[in-house]
Amino acid sequence: MKIAITSSGKSLADKVDERFGRAKYFVIVDTNKPDKVNIIENSQNLNLQQGAGIQAAQTISNENVDALITGNCGPKAFKTLQAAGIKIFTGASGTIKEAIDDLNAGKLTEIASPNVKGHW
Repeated sequence: MKIAITSSGKSLADKVDERFGRAKYFVIVDTNKPDKVNIIENSQNLNLQQGAGIQAAQTISNENVDALITGNCGPKAFKTLQAAGIKIFTGASGTIKEAIDDLNAGKLTEIASPNVKGHW
């Protein structure tokens, strides 16, 4: 499975960013090839007044990911990710590696609706 994780930095040892649309980075990991990590900067969305979640969703959709791990996901981003067929797992914390381990251990739950209102 190919997973995007919102991150505060560029390594598996960095913390999960609680924000989706305004996360600093996306760490892309293929669980079939865990040693290969792709880092995507999200700097274009950090200061947008509106639309950061939609733009971020399009960015990771272009990476053909199967799932997203993040802290929170708002309504517009949720709708865009859902339309792309990307599973969304929220409530992640700790490091990127810990979040991946939690997903593999079944400790993260896929959400069926946004877990925050927009612009939080």
